[in-house]
Formats: sequence, structure tokens, C-alpha cells
Amino acid sequence: DFSVCLSKRAPNSGMAQFQEVMRKQLEASMHKELEKLLSTTKGIEAELARKDFEGFKKIFHSFLQAKGPSVDWAKIYRPPEDLIQPYDKIKARGLPENVAESLNKLVVVKLNGGLGTSMGCKGPKSLISVRNENTFLDLTVQQIEHLNKTYNVDVPLVLMNSFNTEEDTKKILQKYAHHRLKIHTFNQSKYPRINKESLLPVAKDMSTLGENAEAWYPPGHGDIYASFRNSGLLDQLITEGKEYIFVSNIDNLGATVDLHILNHLMSQPDGKRCEFVMEVTDKTRADVKGGTLIEYDGKLRLLEIAQVPKAHVDEFKSVSKFKIFNTNNLWISLPAVRRLQEQNSVDMEIIVNPKTLDGGLNVIQLETAVGAAIKSFDNALGINVPRSRFLPVKTTSDLLLVMSNLYSLEAGSLTMSKKREFPTTPHVKLGSSFTKVHDFLTRFESIPDMLELDHLTVSGDVTFGKQVSLKGTVIIIANHGDRIDIPAGAMLENKIVSGNLRILDH
Repeated sequence: DFSVCLSKRAPNSGMAQFQEVMRKQLEASMHKELEKLLSTTKGIEAELARKDFEGFKKIFHSFLQAKGPSVDWAKIYRPPEDLIQPYDKIKARGLPENVAESLNKLVVVKLNGGLGTSMGCKGPKSLISVRNENTFLDLTVQQIEHLNKTYNVDVPLVLMNSFNTEEDTKKILQKYAHHRLKIHTFNQSKYPRINKESLLPVAKDMSTLGENAEAWYPPGHGDIYASFRNSGLLDQLITEGKEYIFVSNIDNLGATVDLHILNHLMSQPDGKRCEFVMEVTDKTRADVKGGTLIEYDGKLRLLEIAQVPKAHVDEFKSVSKFKIFNTNNLWISLPAVRRLQEQNSVDMEIIVNPKTLDGGLNVIQLETAVGAAIKSFDNALGINVPRSRFLPVKTTSDLLLVMSNLYSLEAGSLTMSKKREFPTTPHVKLGSSFTKVHDFLTRFESIPDMLELDHLTVSGDVTFGKQVSLKGTVIIIANHGDRIDIPAGAMLENKIVSGNLRILDH
């Protein structure tokens, strides 16, 4: 009976029409609000804001169209072996004579939009000292300068800043004026945070000061494709003969230029040129939330935890089904980026990031991730690299590792000490008394010897004297109100220290 079928379907089709009308109304309201915001500024700033808003309109449109998790779990497959190459296989091919020729076609891009707030620091995270008074940025400059001198080449450094980091970064760049590398910068877009209820911007004008300070955000590193092109830098570098960018987070100290991967990219025949390489590495229990590579609709695709239907989250986290995760070290073809931007065909899933502002207002910010665009590029490839290429410093626990004698520093690159007998890094968990870099530094008179450490947990009010040595598993817990001072020269091996231990000068 058709009439019954139709009456059953009618509410749904009516609902769909109603939703479509609502979407159009919301979009129209949003465009009106954006025009109002633009009217509060003029000149070059208005021009830049208009470009940013074009990008924001696209992401907002996609957000309104989205319906639940963006993947159909039944269509997810493990990628075929040839799409994820082991690094050893690529390294085994050796390097050609003309490495310099390949290096001259490379640009190093560091994602430099983040602040050091999670580690208790003001200003850009890249300006935190990580080793022998060297900041993340110092180490990056030293690495590239070393490459340029060793091979007599011109590899430039490009920093993608955000409106949060631009000013402080530009001030500090003057100190590298006489170093052997060119440094370019461009800015990520500035997008408006939107009210969770009304889905309209919370900003009153374009400024990022005063009550408006929380109204804007940089929209995740997926913004690199549009903002790189908008800045004019993409075209400029292609004109200069550059072919690939090596993109990584500035706080990943393992992300150095790898000549074997570069050679692999440059040695492909023209029609088979690999436009996108994602470095992945084997998952450990600590990495269960990291994005993984899957095959979906016949293409390589990045699957992030936010896209996984709730019923499958445990499966996603399992180390047995999804064995690798994305390090966010990416090698991307510049001509391909330009082509995809011109065709408006960079396809990235939207990450909806809920936030609560200081006054208690709930907002959302719409973001994208740079690696999610992998499915838009031709002949994309994953390369399973050693864990040493993933050494992010997100917390002071990570900072303790990279400041210690586990690593040696040469020409800006950290390498695991030959004196360590096994290649894995120790598992370090420092408690909340160590969260801020300043507090962390005052609690260590010197960084302990950690060459033979497997696991360190520290909780409560604990300090370390000079030349302490930690081996095996060490757990130090000072209860509330107690304090533990580990004396200078102490050697702790497979020890649990708790209670109260105060060493007083006499």
C-alpha cells in the first residue's frame, strides 16, 4: 500500500526539508554576523580577515551538513602492506651522490601556533628552553643550518605561527639574522569561536584584546593548506624551485630531516610521484589515542579517535587491530597543495572542540588536522619509522627525559645515548608539583642519571639533590603535608620511597 509507505516516509522527508531550511537560515545569520565583524576593521587587516572568513564559511557549512561519526565502521580495513612501507626497506636503498640536489628542493615547515601554557609558561611554546639553554626553535635552526653547511645547500625554514605566537616569534627571529638559513613566517587563520546554543560568533569586533581575547582561535594545523597559499609563500617557494615540504610539530624533537625519506620521494618516476608521506610508528600503551592509518573507499585515510563511533572506541584503542599511529611528521608535495587549493578539493574531517570561556559561556571551535587531508593526495604512502622520530615534549615528564643523559645533543639533534642498553625510553610520570617548568627546575638541583631507568613515578612535594642516580623502577610518593628530599649522590634502584624524608643543613 503506497499511501501507508508515503505517510511513513512523509515525516522524514518533511523533517529533512525543515532541517535544510534551518541550515540555510543559520548560514545566512552567520554570514551576516561575519560581515558585521568585518565592518569593525579596515585596510590590510580587513583583507586578511576576509580571506580567513572565506575558509571559516566553508568549515561552518560542512559542520552544519555533518551527521554523526564520519566513518562507516564496516568499510574500515587495515591498509595493504605496500601502502605502509617499513623504514628499513627505504633506508636499505642507500643515498645517491646528488643528495644536495634533492635538499635544494626541500622546505622545512614547523607548526609554531601553540603557547606554553600547559607547561606553565607565557608566550610561544617554541621559546621554552629544552636542553643546555637551547629552545625548541634554537634546536630547529641548528639542525637546518648544519644541513645547509654540510651539503652546501639552501633549505629554508618556514614557521606557521598563530595570532597567539606571531609577535613574540618575530621578535626572537632577529637573533638568527647571521645564521646560514632563510626563515619565513606566515600566520594561521583567525576563526571566531561560536556560541554552543546560537551557533553565532561570540566576538563583538575583530580585536583579540580585552573581553574579546577569548573570542578567537587558530583552527588547528589542517589550516596550513589555505593559510600557506593565502600568504603568497606557497607560490613564492614553488617559483624558487622547491618541490616538497617536511611538516612537523615544533615540539617533536625527533622530527629531523631524513635523507632516506627525501630520496625515496625524489626517486619516484614522474607519473608515480608520491604526493604525501605520513610517518607512522608502532603504537605502545601510551599512544592509544593517536590517529591511525586505515584503508577506506580504496584510499589511505587518517582515522582519529573523535571520528570513531562510541561502540568501537575500545577496538580503536587496541594495539592489536591498529598497530601504528600518526607522528604528524609529513612530507607533502608543494605543486599538489597548490593544485588541490585551486580546485578547492582538500577534504578534511571537522573536529568539533567544545570549550568553556572564563565567564562560563559554552562555545565550540571548528578545527581540522593537517594529516586528515592524506586522502586528497595521489599515491599517498605511510612509512613506519623508528620510535626515535617521535619525541614530543608535551609535559615536564617529557622534558626530564630530553634534558637527561639518556640523550646526547649534536648539531641540534638529540640521539639516544649509546650507553643505554635498550632502545626504549623510560616511562616517567611526575605529579602536579612538577607541572610548571619553573617549579620543575627548582625541584632538581641537577638532572638525575637515568641511563638504567625503566619507570619513574613522583608524587607530592619531592626534591632531588645533585647527582642522583635512578635505576630500574623508582616510585617516590610524599603524602599530603609531608616532604621528601632525595639527598645528593643518592642511588635509587628498584625502590619505593614514601612518607617524610627531610634533609636539613646543619
